Amino acid sequence: MITDQTLSKETISQFFMDLQNRICQSLEAADGVGRFRTDAWERPGGGGGRSRTIAGGAVIEKGGVGYSAVHGEATEATLRSLNLTEPAEFYATGVSIVLHPHSPRVPIIHMNVRYFEMSSGHSWFGGGIDLTPHYVDDADARWFHQYLKTVCDRHDAAYHPRFKTWADEYFYIPHRQETRGVGGIFFDYLKPDSPAHKADLFAFVQDVGNAFAPIYTHFMVNNRDLPFGEREKQWQLLRRGRYVEFNLVWDRGTKFGLETNGRTESILMSMPPQANWIYDFHAEPASPEADTLSKLVKGIDWV
Repeated sequence: MITDQTLSKETISQFFMDLQNRICQSLEAADGVGRFRTDAWERPGGGGGRSRTIAGGAVIEKGGVGYSAVHGEATEATLRSLNLTEPAEFYATGVSIVLHPHSPRVPIIHMNVRYFEMSSGHSWFGGGIDLTPHYVDDADARWFHQYLKTVCDRHDAAYHPRFKTWADEYFYIPHRQETRGVGGIFFDYLKPDSPAHKADLFAFVQDVGNAFAPIYTHFMVNNRDLPFGEREKQWQLLRRGRYVEFNLVWDRGTKFGLETNGRTESILMSMPPQANWIYDFHAEPASPEADTLSKLVKGIDWV
């Protein structure tokens, strides 16, 4: 049980480090073939982390589970984004995950849970989980959102509708006018107003982090043997291209990592092994691809 006295940035960082270990163990067990390699690194400006990557598994073609705890002088861009003017030191720690499967029937998944602290006294939590199916399956989407709703409801009944809407808005590709996938939950700048509130927020972030392994291993086990052909593989490459566009153009985490001189290999480990772009692609009417595109919109009430 976390108390006011023990909830330090070191305690939070230790949870994230342990979470990385447990998630990697669960993914290896579900995959059956792939094994993670560990790459420890140090940030020149302060701190470091462990990038754990997997490739060539039975289910996972490429993936990364990253842990970091970095600190240093906040850049001007970071201070502007936080509406701060005075120079300050920052401390940021968290776990970030992206997994790209072989099969277009298994979805891409992303999770991030993080804690940020400033020497000026500001601190907050952020994170979320979102699912990017290559082909949207209604039953899978409902199961995923119900799981997240259950996690949220254990802490605050207002969390799920608020954070689900936030995910719809955040994981959106404006230049494509489509969502990245079926969404999930997203939250940021959850600022504690008391030590007890900080402990409550951390408990929620812990539950979100602990939800990742059972969610994704469910899809690994249930979808890995579903049939597909060359048409589905080509569609998968196009959807991966959309994933790249979002991460490089719109994702705030990518921008923060690059602005703060983070480790480039770790920041970009979310990229798929291959992707494709076809000029002026249009899905055939009434095709499975067109059906998926029709569901890449904000505001679908999956539960």
